[in-house]
Amino acid sequence: MITVALSKGKLLGPTLALFKRAGYVMDNLSPESRRLVFACPGQDLTLLIVRPSDIPTYVEYGAADAGVVGKDVLLEQDRDVYEPLDLRVGACRISVAALKGQALRDRLSAKVRVATKYPNITERYFNRKGVPVEIIKLYGSIELAPMVGLAERIVDLVSSGKTLKAHNLVEVDVIAQSTARLIVNRASLKMKHAGLADLIARLERGRPKRAQ
Repeated sequence: MITVALSKGKLLGPTLALFKRAGYVMDNLSPESRRLVFACPGQDLTLLIVRPSDIPTYVEYGAADAGVVGKDVLLEQDRDVYEPLDLRVGACRISVAALKGQALRDRLSAKVRVATKYPNITERYFNRKGVPVEIIKLYGSIELAPMVGLAERIVDLVSSGKTLKAHNLVEVDVIAQSTARLIVNRASLKMKHAGLADLIARLERGRPKRAQ
């Protein structure tokens, strides 16, 4: 039996579609369901529906043999997991943004205040730039921070850019691209090698040819 943790939220729909293309039957599971555990009869597969930020923890500690999570989460957490496959769904980017008209302000001589839910990614980025930074950790509504004077920059996940535009923000730089990744527990890869190798092969065949 292979246990796979899937991300709640926007990534769940594309992930379920990918699993179906890979040949897994899961008619009892939809993105709207409130259930957290699903067995796939006859397929030796159990799915856990988990908060995205918790998936690397479930996989690293063996509560799940594998998981599907955005690259942004992996870059932020740096967990000890095996990452065999880019699933090429859920494409977005981790970007630095500022209020329109303030994007070109030269603040290299002063500390820049940045609001984000990615403090580790943010710190590494500004350290590489040689820019002193004060990081304010937020869990939601990141776009409001520059509007109310809480921060001069934000670092956030961007897909279409419509949310930034609606709040009069523009992208200053792209830190990294992000797509959904399959991650695997290292011990499970040895103990359940055949099952996980089959999972990896099927998802590789079912994934889109290009990120979407």
